[in-house]
Amino acid sequence: MLKRFLLILFIVLSSVLWGCNTNSNSTNKLQINSPSHFPKPIPSPNRNELTQEGIALGRRLFFDTTLSANNQISCASCHQPELAFSDNKPFSSGHSGRFLKRNTPPLFNMAWAESFFWDGGVKNLESLSFAALSSPDEMGVDLEELCLGLNQDKTYTSAFKQAFDVDSISSAYISRALAQYMRTLVSYDSRYDSVQLGLSQFSDRQLHGHNVFVKNCASCHPPPLFTDNGFHHNGISQKYTAHHLYLTTGRFRITRDSIDLGKYKTPSLRNLSRTAPYMHDGRFEDLDEVLNHYQNLDLKNQNQDILVTHIEFSDVDKNALKAFLKTLEGGTID
Repeated sequence: MLKRFLLILFIVLSSVLWGCNTNSNSTNKLQINSPSHFPKPIPSPNRNELTQEGIALGRRLFFDTTLSANNQISCASCHQPELAFSDNKPFSSGHSGRFLKRNTPPLFNMAWAESFFWDGGVKNLESLSFAALSSPDEMGVDLEELCLGLNQDKTYTSAFKQAFDVDSISSAYISRALAQYMRTLVSYDSRYDSVQLGLSQFSDRQLHGHNVFVKNCASCHPPPLFTDNGFHHNGISQKYTAHHLYLTTGRFRITRDSIDLGKYKTPSLRNLSRTAPYMHDGRFEDLDEVLNHYQNLDLKNQNQDILVTHIEFSDVDKNALKAFLKTLEGGTID
């Protein structure tokens, strides 16, 4: 049923007792094993190791609209499985009806991520959900009221008991369950992966595109994840207005170092056909606009990364590159 459990990347049951500090009554913990060409995933924290019960609970919470103040918005409203857990909008709107100031990032291969959000403001998946749940412009829920409501639902109290061996639901365990589910959202079954495993071959055009990619793009988008998990100013022209300063300055919001003005986290290039529009502000509608940006860079932008330079390629090169990028398309992540 779940593709992420199939083929090379799968979750293996191992009969290992949980440590006493994990607050779980399960005797089985799960481990994400990666394909041979993938790096090892970042281990789950001891307090929140993967279990079947925790993942199932997290999935239920992810699609539950009662986690929002108006009972109309779930995590999946903006992170849709059929769109690689994005939503194809420049900016999403939530509980308030106001548009957010950043493009909704897709959610996949998060088990290998070192930080989250476009500016890296969150360091672990266990903390990720709190911002969206409590933000008045996203799900807008009061966490105490949310826990009170869930504690009145016997099916939820039973599920949390099975997953974490707790008698009362708290926001910490809600976030842990969501984190477990998000760790299993893995994209690995593309044509590119098949080639790396010796099960397929690139066409001549795709191979040409691969060579163009290695020369021009791989420094910031290294395979197999096609992100370096770093922060770069990629030549996007920006104005830092006082009204939106909190969300328009990129990595600077976290570090307060002027050298980080305009730097944003490198997105993965997997599943591009489902994650448009592109960039942190969704300014580019399609891949041709992205490539045109790199062909016509304004080199006067403050803090523009030294790795980001004009890309000079012919139409043949450009079309070959697009053909290669299509090999990074995986199946539906669910």
